[in-house]
Amino acid sequence: MTSTATVLPMDADKPQTVSNSERRRILAACLVGATIEWYDFFIYGAAAALVFAPQFFPNVSPLAGTLAALATFSVGFIARPLGGAVMGHFGDRIGRKPMLVLTLAIMGVSTLLIGLLPNYESIGIAAPILLVLLRLLQGFGVGGEWGAAVLMAVEHAPPRKRAVYGAFPQMGIPAGIILSVLAFIAVGSWLPSEAFQSWGWRIPFLLSAILIVVGFVVRMTISESPVFAKMEQKREIARSPLIAVIMEHPLALIAGTATIIGSTTLGYLVLVYMPSYGTSVLKLPRNRMLDFTLLAATIWFLTTLIFAYFSDRFTVRKVYLLAATVGILWAIPFFWLVDSTSIPAMILAYSVTAVVIAGMLGAQSALIAALFPPSMRFSGISIVANVGAILGGGIAPVIATSLYAYYGSSMAIALYVAAMVVISFLGTLYRSPYNEEFFSSSAQERH
Repeated sequence: MTSTATVLPMDADKPQTVSNSERRRILAACLVGATIEWYDFFIYGAAAALVFAPQFFPNVSPLAGTLAALATFSVGFIARPLGGAVMGHFGDRIGRKPMLVLTLAIMGVSTLLIGLLPNYESIGIAAPILLVLLRLLQGFGVGGEWGAAVLMAVEHAPPRKRAVYGAFPQMGIPAGIILSVLAFIAVGSWLPSEAFQSWGWRIPFLLSAILIVVGFVVRMTISESPVFAKMEQKREIARSPLIAVIMEHPLALIAGTATIIGSTTLGYLVLVYMPSYGTSVLKLPRNRMLDFTLLAATIWFLTTLIFAYFSDRFTVRKVYLLAATVGILWAIPFFWLVDSTSIPAMILAYSVTAVVIAGMLGAQSALIAALFPPSMRFSGISIVANVGAILGGGIAPVIATSLYAYYGSSMAIALYVAAMVVISFLGTLYRSPYNEEFFSSSAQERH
């Protein structure tokens, strides 16, 4: 088969002309922008778990309403591969930076419109239909966000710091969660429960307008990835990067997708399913469940960079496999502790799970980016991230809810989670030629 793209050597990944001040601006842009985008994404998840059932699906049973609301959350994942494919293609064709700005615009508009959307009582069946359409738009935008932010960070990094640089977009995920949970806690505490359920839930969506302005200012001031700039200068841009990566690197795509599944399953279980599980099954107060989510996100945020440092020190594969192993073994104890409803036990459950997620994500950016050559890297990691997110986190809340409804036990959910992390463990064992070159160049610089 004739290659459709010229592959650059891994030395092209060394951004030797980038100043330290510029690198700091890049890291800030990736962290701030990712925080904003994931804030937008997760306020939807919080609303789906807490208020969307009565607002948009009032004429069904509580269980059916919860399933329908969580299903609209999962719908966003359907659009993610399309968004990732489009953004990945143009990110490999015209640059990483334009996609970084465009994803922010798409997410911002869709989030604001959700905050303004009339409910079922006002416009009938049009309300859930429009909600699904806006959720699809959100998914399209976030589909390109992770790839753009990760590549801007990793491709500006010295080889021996790729995991640390790649951790900054990952830290935007828990940072966005923290902001979204704080927004819901603040509004829920300020308003009576009836007012919160009626209209107060809209406030966190509308507040995102302020964050979007900040994100645009930050992202417009950064420079293009030096890896892409070099490819453009040498006229080594792939004509059809999406097709090329599918045809030429199918094993890397499969392995990378498997690697994503476990961390997204764990993440979305804690962030989206557990608030609903805690309030509907364990009968715990809504704000208490949000407090636990906030605790997990804070630990996740604080420890991701630590695991990224160790990933650069001991290789990303070793750190990821260690974290995945703990995740597999911890799935059942997590639910034992949570089901006890003891606050100390639940704190321990959420804290360990957060550390596991941080361990996987601290290594993940560099691990996934190293699977593909630079000329089709955006397309490759976008496919991997978004398909993996669907098969992991996108369907996890619905599967978990269905498993509990059928078996009446959280142990079925625990076994499901463990199985998803096993898939990631196996996927991480794959070694592509580019993966090897990526790690060996880092090792040479260390020595």
